[in-house]
Amino acid sequence: MNVTADRTLLTHEPFAAPLVRLALKPEGPPTGLLDGAWWPHSRNLLRELPTLAAVLDPLWGRVTRISVNPAHWPAVPRKVPVGGHVIKVGWFKDEQDEHELVLLSYRTRRWNLLVIPPGATAATAARLMAAATDPSVRLTASALLAEDHAARTAATGRRVQEEEWESDGGTFRKACVTAPAAPLTAHPGRTRTP
Repeated sequence: MNVTADRTLLTHEPFAAPLVRLALKPEGPPTGLLDGAWWPHSRNLLRELPTLAAVLDPLWGRVTRISVNPAHWPAVPRKVPVGGHVIKVGWFKDEQDEHELVLLSYRTRRWNLLVIPPGATAATAARLMAAATDPSVRLTASALLAEDHAARTAATGRRVQEEEWESDGGTFRKACVTAPAAPLTAHPGRTRTP
């Protein structure tokens, strides 16, 4: 058996870590249930946590522990090496929101981040990041995702109705007035009705 190596495949290409897609609430007294939103590139904690910690360590102090709900993470390692230290990882299936990442620092601080699904569109991620960093929004991570999904579904339904009306010969915009899509709810206990 002969083995040959193709030297063109052995060229070194520099590795560039992906940018962290993160939005944090402004400094000030804690408000709401979330401290921001994180939009990871994948569901691989070993790959994603080092870049997140590299951004948060200088801001919040060294992140020492995180916890996740394993519902959306295929593998949850017990420890993740990060820039000269190790982050211990815990998971809680029933006790923790499945769309939330909880971080603890050595300064004994806690932060809750909405985890935006990696496959989300940029527009969806932008809406969710804005809502998660709005000090007046007091929703859980799952409630925020559910409300955004409901708002998108309602907007799609209105768009389909409009297209059907116009294809039947009517002019929907002249026949009735449509209200613009309402922003995400910013009040606790209230839900927006389309």
